[in-house]
Amino acid sequence: MRKLTYFAVFEPTDKGFSVYFPDLPGCATFGQNYQEALLEAKDALSLHIYGMEKDGDLIPEPSQNPTLDPETNTGYIVTPITIFPDLIRNELDNRAVKTNLTIPSWLKELAEARGVNYSKLLQAALMEYLGINQPPQGRNLC
Repeated sequence: MRKLTYFAVFEPTDKGFSVYFPDLPGCATFGQNYQEALLEAKDALSLHIYGMEKDGDLIPEPSQNPTLDPETNTGYIVTPITIFPDLIRNELDNRAVKTNLTIPSWLKELAEARGVNYSKLLQAALMEYLGINQPPQGRNLC
């Protein structure tokens, strides 16, 4: 299973810890204490890498000696953060999402009277319409 580890810089502030990743500009977060900041850093890194992969961006190699921002507060802590991008992608790509649709009232009443599962029916109909026999690898039907 693919694993990525990037260094995170935890800067003490008046309200907790701000966190940034020197190798990933724009990937930053905050926590009211170190433990919370650590959890937030893992989430931020996971979502940042997920977004980069979805956008087709090149994922930078993690550096062994990250270059800190010269304005980094004193008392900072550098901590490695490890994520498993394939697990994150699988979780996010398979999450249930809500979508609205419009159907005639009489059809809705008839379907509900017969106990129709709208989600299951719509998934099956969309797969048939798109010519898909099974979900893409790593994706599930709910």
